[in-house]
Amino acid sequence: MKNKKRRAGKFRLIHLIVIFLVIYVAVVFNHQRKLLSNIDSKRETMEIQIEDLEKDIDALNNEIAMGGTLEFIEKVARDKLGMVKPREIIYIDVNKPREPLFYIFNKDK
Repeated sequence: MKNKKRRAGKFRLIHLIVIFLVIYVAVVFNHQRKLLSNIDSKRETMEIQIEDLEKDIDALNNEIAMGGTLEFIEKVARDKLGMVKPREIIYIDVNKPREPLFYIFNKDK
């Protein structure tokens, strides 16, 4: 009779340990799933940023390639430096928001 009670007590202890291990494994898997989804979302945002930066690099490379032409020099002189040709009339739209003359040094643009 005492043998059966000891086995029953040990049997219950083993069940408790197994249940604890199952719960622990479930919690660890859930935590890892959340970490993986977080990493995947960060990876997607980084890929989008990489694509944007590659487009910017291509645009800058095109600008460098066009840098020696007279059209490019004239465009820069007109757009960024505000220069005009002789006897040219400039019309200013008062409804359009003004940009600073030298916005080259602004970090936002």
